[in-house]
Amino acid sequence: MGKLRFLLALWAAKLSIPALKLTRHNGTDFPGHLAVRLCPDFLRYAGKPPLIIAVTGTNGKTTVSNMLSDALETMGRRVMTNRAGSNIISGISTAFIRNSNLLGRVKRCDIAVLEVDERSSPRIYPHVKPDFVLLTNLFRDSIMRNAHPYYIADILTKYIPASSRMILNADDLISCSVAPDNERVYFGIDRMDSDVTECINLIDDVRICPRCGGKLTYLYRRYHHIGKAECLDCGFASPESDYFARRVDPALLTMTVREDGAYYPYSLHTDSVFDAYNTVSVVAALRQLGYTHREIGSVLRQITVSSSRHSEEQVGKVRLVRQMSKEKNALAGSRAFDYIAGRKGRKELLLMMNCLGDTRHWSENTCWIYDADFEFLRNDSIVQIVCAGARCLDYKLRLLMAGVPEDRIVCEDDEFRAAELLGYTPGDDVYILYGTDSLERAYRVYDHMKELARRSAGAEEAEA
Repeated sequence: MGKLRFLLALWAAKLSIPALKLTRHNGTDFPGHLAVRLCPDFLRYAGKPPLIIAVTGTNGKTTVSNMLSDALETMGRRVMTNRAGSNIISGISTAFIRNSNLLGRVKRCDIAVLEVDERSSPRIYPHVKPDFVLLTNLFRDSIMRNAHPYYIADILTKYIPASSRMILNADDLISCSVAPDNERVYFGIDRMDSDVTECINLIDDVRICPRCGGKLTYLYRRYHHIGKAECLDCGFASPESDYFARRVDPALLTMTVREDGAYYPYSLHTDSVFDAYNTVSVVAALRQLGYTHREIGSVLRQITVSSSRHSEEQVGKVRLVRQMSKEKNALAGSRAFDYIAGRKGRKELLLMMNCLGDTRHWSENTCWIYDADFEFLRNDSIVQIVCAGARCLDYKLRLLMAGVPEDRIVCEDDEFRAAELLGYTPGDDVYILYGTDSLERAYRVYDHMKELARRSAGAEEAEA
């Protein structure tokens, strides 16, 4: 009966794909949603590729899974991935539906790279058992959904199969604690010039030794609890990295990766430390699959990072920058603010991380705004901040609490009118910061900003 129910769900889901196209609905994960509604254990019966890699973690899992998929496809592998859908059970089920025949057997795929939401682990890992699990990091996320990173770590430990080989961030002691009995390798980054020893962020979730309860000492700290730590009382310390990025140069976009005492050169896509972590994690995964450093370095130079996360272009006399900063995620905001403040030149900002998915009930707790380090925006190089959308007054209050001068802050409910309040001063970098809930609207506002930047440049030339 179970197999028959699975087949009926599979056929209904497959029929929904052309129906969605005919009716011009996006519905990227609708087939999977339908299949799971009809057959709750749909993934149990779905055919599996010979090799499965799961990518999970608070930040970076989308970029890493896409980089890994692109690299494998470039090297000739036939990859199943859920990049077109969501990272919960409906999106993952959709990936299996699209890559299976009418009997549910996998077709045309010899490897799966699946981005997996951490909270979805109980619904996925009992039926999909990855050969490798790449865990990027664990941070505080939406408090309404994820509570605390140690809570998420416990969920992952409980549901990740014992047979899965872990690929872990050695610089994150929370994610290092996941699935302690599983085989594991580590990736990490050597001390950088910008590192500190004391936490300068509002959130610092790893202060106490997990072994003896003593105070941890950080040899260096990159941000929040990311870095290399040790306990002087019991000798506990961060694990050594099997794949260790050194000589990370954000200006030259280069780094080397040390493995077994040898060093291998790699290129970076951006000057962000996140890109260095993403790259070294992908290197670790591909090395676990048996590819050489020469092969990996060559293919990583050929792929591009999704522009939905970060892109910049010269428009008129300003540089427009799109920067994702996930709403309800204090760490994402802090890292985006720190990155912007640290870049050279004058900046203007449009903030529109407005939790649009919560507009029906507005039950989301706004405490994440007070966990994010808005203090980084108290920087003389940031000359104007326009707060847009339904959360604009919340942002203004937080900016004032952070010490940002009030004359630099403007509020406007309508995002398109907010874009018109930016100065577009020649030579400035003009940023739009948006979250995952506002992605489509952010693209339209950005197009409006491009037109405004062109008009501003034209008006100035006419006056000259």
